Amino acid sequence: LMFDSFMINNLNEFRLLDVDNRMILPNLLNIRMLVNSLDVIHSFAIPSLGIKIDAIPGRINQMSSMIYRSGLY
Repeated sequence: LMFDSFMINNLNEFRLLDVDNRMILPNLLNIRMLVNSLDVIHSFAIPSLGIKIDAIPGRINQMSSMIYRSGLY
């Protein structure tokens, strides 16, 4: 499964807090993410859930998490 999402640059709103394609994640189910990059270092984060992972060229990083509460993050 591949997922792409890009930040929306609105001058009248908070910077870097909204994206064009939101990800929907299940509640109370272990989620495993494998991330990598083809060009430069990228970062994926959901600060309110304490999730942050970097995508580094030539390397696969993994993260596991479980979301206990529903919401828009």
